[in-house]
Amino acid sequence: MMANDVQQKAAEELLAAYNGPTIPPLTQKYSGLSLSDAYAIQLAQVERWIEGGGIVKGHKVGLTSRAIQLQLGVEQPDYGHLFDSMFYLDDQAIELSNFKQPRIEPEIAFVLGAALQGPGVTAAEAAAAVKYVVPALEIIDSRITDWQITLADTVADNASSGGVVLGSHFHSPTLTDLRHVGCVLRHNGAIIDTGAGAAVSGSPLNSLVWLANTLGPLGVRLEAGHVVLPGSLTKAYPVSPGDVFNAEFGNLGGVTAVFGKGNQ
Repeated sequence: MMANDVQQKAAEELLAAYNGPTIPPLTQKYSGLSLSDAYAIQLAQVERWIEGGGIVKGHKVGLTSRAIQLQLGVEQPDYGHLFDSMFYLDDQAIELSNFKQPRIEPEIAFVLGAALQGPGVTAAEAAAAVKYVVPALEIIDSRITDWQITLADTVADNASSGGVVLGSHFHSPTLTDLRHVGCVLRHNGAIIDTGAGAAVSGSPLNSLVWLANTLGPLGVRLEAGHVVLPGSLTKAYPVSPGDVFNAEFGNLGGVTAVFGKGNQ
């Protein structure tokens, strides 16, 4: 493990990159940076955001699909924190200047109706804690230059979190087998990709189980009302000024992200 002051220094560099230039990969600058170090760096930033008035509204699980793992060169899931400032409204303009290097992913989000904490959470217990499923578009972003990330780099950078657009139609989770939910992703009206819920760790529910059982031993509980993003059904696509992305999830409905035309 790196010394605490070194972890704090790395966290400060990432925090500065939100309003300044992106930074080189931490794994290049800090030799031997471990996954435990990376999560400590993430949490140091989370503490700073909370001190500044930010409110944790959920968590994201990233790197769950094989397509994303191949795209970013990583081999296992990770998690990050979702804050109140990261949520955007369906079909409402999003200012691109809020991001550094945005990409977009379609996901089936969970809204919890009950708290959930591992270890030992089963799929049945996870399903019972879900109040709604809702179409979502996650805006992933990186404070690391040109997305030159390893697993430790993205973990330290709050799992490359950027923003979330939730759809407007919330559904009971008991009415749909999420493994078989198909997704059609459109960019400016043209279909650019398709996917299915099974791409997310076999089922998005498996991703929720993993998150609860990973965070539980760390003393973190998933709270009622929190949003959990379980992972993308497709690979991620870059966002440019004026872009409109729409994801349709069969009977679950759709969600649209509209990006402003101003300069990034």
